[in-house]
Amino acid sequence: MKSICYFTFIFWLFLSCKNESSNKNNVETDNKTVVFDGITDSIRPGDDFFNHVNKKWFDNAVIAEDQVGVGSYRFLNIPQQELLKNILQEVSQQEHPKGSIEQKVGDFYASGMDTLSIDERGSTPIQPILDEIEAIRDISGIMDFVATQIKNGDYSMVAPYISPDQKNSSLNILHVAQTGLGMPDRDYYFQEDASVKKVQEAYQTYLTSLFELVGDKDAKAQAAIVYDIEKQLAQVHKTRIERRVIKENYHKMAVSELEKKHPSLGWRALLKNLGAEVDSLEVSQPNYYDTLNKLLIKVPLAQWKWYLKAHSMDSYANILSKPFRDIAFEYSKVLTGQAQQQPRAKQMVRRVDEQIGFALGQLYVKRYFKEDAKKRALDLVNNFQKVLEKRIENLDWMGDSTKLKAKEKLYAINKKIGYPDVWRTYNVEIDRDKFFENVVNLQKDEYLYELKQLNKAPNRDEWHTTPSTVTAYYNPALNEIVFPAGILQAPYFDLYADDAVNYGGIGMVIGHEFTHAFDDQGAQYDKNGNVANWWTEDDYTQFKAKTQKIIDQYSAFAVLDSIHLKGALTVGENTADNAGIAIAYDAFKLTEQGQDSTKIGGYTPDQRFFLSVANIWRVKMREEFLRNYVMTDPHSPPIWRVNGPLMNFTPFYNAFDVKPGIEISNQKRKELRYGKCLELRLIPTRSGVRIYHKFKVC
Repeated sequence: MKSICYFTFIFWLFLSCKNESSNKNNVETDNKTVVFDGITDSIRPGDDFFNHVNKKWFDNAVIAEDQVGVGSYRFLNIPQQELLKNILQEVSQQEHPKGSIEQKVGDFYASGMDTLSIDERGSTPIQPILDEIEAIRDISGIMDFVATQIKNGDYSMVAPYISPDQKNSSLNILHVAQTGLGMPDRDYYFQEDASVKKVQEAYQTYLTSLFELVGDKDAKAQAAIVYDIEKQLAQVHKTRIERRVIKENYHKMAVSELEKKHPSLGWRALLKNLGAEVDSLEVSQPNYYDTLNKLLIKVPLAQWKWYLKAHSMDSYANILSKPFRDIAFEYSKVLTGQAQQQPRAKQMVRRVDEQIGFALGQLYVKRYFKEDAKKRALDLVNNFQKVLEKRIENLDWMGDSTKLKAKEKLYAINKKIGYPDVWRTYNVEIDRDKFFENVVNLQKDEYLYELKQLNKAPNRDEWHTTPSTVTAYYNPALNEIVFPAGILQAPYFDLYADDAVNYGGIGMVIGHEFTHAFDDQGAQYDKNGNVANWWTEDDYTQFKAKTQKIIDQYSAFAVLDSIHLKGALTVGENTADNAGIAIAYDAFKLTEQGQDSTKIGGYTPDQRFFLSVANIWRVKMREEFLRNYVMTDPHSPPIWRVNGPLMNFTPFYNAFDVKPGIEISNQKRKELRYGKCLELRLIPTRSGVRIYHKFKVC
């Protein structure tokens, strides 16, 4: 890292401003010293800061057999689940008034824990669905079945959803997106490397096993047909990178036009069955539906029945008896590397949180969340907004008119902290003795909840993650940032820690989420959430050129030695990581500690800030999971969420006194003195891309 050009990305959107003068808006708390343990001194900060901070932890961290990773970030949800389990075990063992949130979450949890009854039922719960498929006589029957299952929460070949119109964000409209696949991404059907081949084989084995469980004699042949249909659909799927271009994935079309274009799909009847009263809808990827319309005629009816059976069984496998759960896990194991199934209690905690999580969230907030944390986090968010305004004002490449629009958008952002002001309710009865039916009824309730929002103004009180989840997000269509209670805990946030720790932790996350309003996708939305051009032509041209440099740099990064990151897929998150650190650092320098030099635990304030940045990405993943992560996730792996931004940030180099050029360790110097030749690597940059040159020194 040390020989990377210091200023590679200082031009970036929010990386070009001077620090401001002192700000005394610190919260007075009983500070405690956060100790950064596990530092590996043999790895110098400028060589590999992620491993300088995390290598000892990484080498000693053990991923549980029933997990795919360990550490912070999304894996901090593992200890979160223990807290939720405490609540669920308690409420499930008590009597509660019918319809209360305690009764609903407690009885849902209890119904799923009764595996004896679930296993005794075998495939009985799904048999009516399979019988319904068998009774289909024509293409219109296929589409009637598809509509019924969508309302039950099972999406197979059509994927409708309701969200704001990208050209009129004050109105929710119906959208349909590409779908129809069983593997995580279209690329899995076409790549030829050994690891992907292994997944392909495991998936086909899984399909075969599903058919065998319900007594089909030609299970292997049926599985092959299903796989072939999916592969034909995958061929016309847009890639994840192509889907980042918002305008190219927006096609609002009249129902009458679609009816003529896709006679096999029968849009009018389908929409009527869905209860969606619309005269137009947005088709995000039209080519998918063009192909589906043709395949409905081309593929024999019997083969479509096998396809629907496979997708239905896959959709419900994890809520059926043990044989179904076991074969679903065997496929998942190949995809993720997870060695053992999770204990039932862990599975049910996750399911309760996924399906009735805002009821459970009320109990979580009441028991575990400190209101002082919400207040402190909101103060930080408000301060960051002011810092970001000044950074925008000081940009030397953006014109005044674009700056004005950018600041208007910045201050229009809606801020949600901790938990919703208005709690989501669930209009469903939960029966302690009927797990399968509880799952389906909650999915039906979810569908009706979404359907009620069609043709109405967006619900700006709504949250799209539960309060207990360790995450944060920016929603461009609603121009909002959300920080749930779950992330307002160590290592991201500590109410009693020094500012360096919190600004390097939750501060980076806050800066990151603000930046999403201006990344490659966020920049396509105006302050109201409409896809509209608010840039001057020259400013946007410069913006795209700078974005391309981030794509180029991250495309050169690799994990597992040879798997390169998809720079064009991760560009939004990488942009937010780079700018997020810069914004957080500027905000930190306004604090009393940020302007001081007093060491804590042997480290200066600036050093503690950067140590905190590395600490919040202390994560270890299974190799199989990491491979899938790089193929499908828009975030870079944790090591590059640290090393990538820091190699572009001058204050990091200053904090650890990292110098340009080649540094040779004392051991290597001794070897040189004894006449040995050393193979070294020089890492210059060219347009932000790391180019490795090996050479010998004697």
